[in-house]
Amino acid sequence: MKLLAIAAIGTFGAAGQSLDVNEIMARVAHNQTRSQEARREYTYHQNQLLRFNHGGGKIAREERREYDVTPQAQGFHKELAHFEGKYESKGQYVPYDKPGYTYKELDIDGELINEMSEEMTNDRKSRDGIAADLFPLTEHEQVKYNFKLLGREKYRGSDVYRVKFEPKPKQEFDEAAWKGEALIDAEEFQPLLVHTSQAAKIPMAVKMLLGTNIHGLGFSVTYQKFEDGVWFPVSYGGEFEVRAVFFYKRKISVSMSNSEFRRTQVNSSVTYVSQDR
Repeated sequence: MKLLAIAAIGTFGAAGQSLDVNEIMARVAHNQTRSQEARREYTYHQNQLLRFNHGGGKIAREERREYDVTPQAQGFHKELAHFEGKYESKGQYVPYDKPGYTYKELDIDGELINEMSEEMTNDRKSRDGIAADLFPLTEHEQVKYNFKLLGREKYRGSDVYRVKFEPKPKQEFDEAAWKGEALIDAEEFQPLLVHTSQAAKIPMAVKMLLGTNIHGLGFSVTYQKFEDGVWFPVSYGGEFEVRAVFFYKRKISVSMSNSEFRRTQVNSSVTYVSQDR
């Protein structure tokens, strides 16, 4: 039945007829699987910027990382190509030159900023490091969400569907934590832009146990086509505020861009220069 649905979607799309949101998302899920498999043939360069600000806006800690990324049979391998870090101490900024650096016994910023890089840009189950459950467009994640077609419009010269998504009722917080909108290319049924925000409040038990509260949690990812069936996330980022252990408060921003894509199995390359977010 699923293959028939996909075939039907291709027919309707070619004819220019209106599509049901479930048909649109079934095609997207199918293409997401194809794209993830195609990504294993590409190496690329990744830039990361992680920044922690005090409540008043002054930078508390900042890291700039650059990686060369190569595919493996499962997941990928990252090699650190460049690193710059600095932290604020007594009104002065002190540089450091390696990830995971802490300058005192209890250095929450130092420990947390490294965890942010690992957890938000280094998911080993994906081909690009971005957690699949953060942007629920794959077949496995879609079953947890309801989708609504908001309309059809133009985005950067492409005809797109604007689709809204939110967790299905009674989904557990850790199973489906996001809501948002996606712009889907109406011709190729690939996402061009996806925004997510936190769909539910952090459970009170978590807040009481960890003394943690998060405000404004949300992320965006932009995709770019390179070859037929090959789409990559080229920019990704989010910003939110964290209050933890009853005295710690930071505004955190994480951004990532991918560029310099090169196919490993043939003598060709495709390069994309990402735009500043």
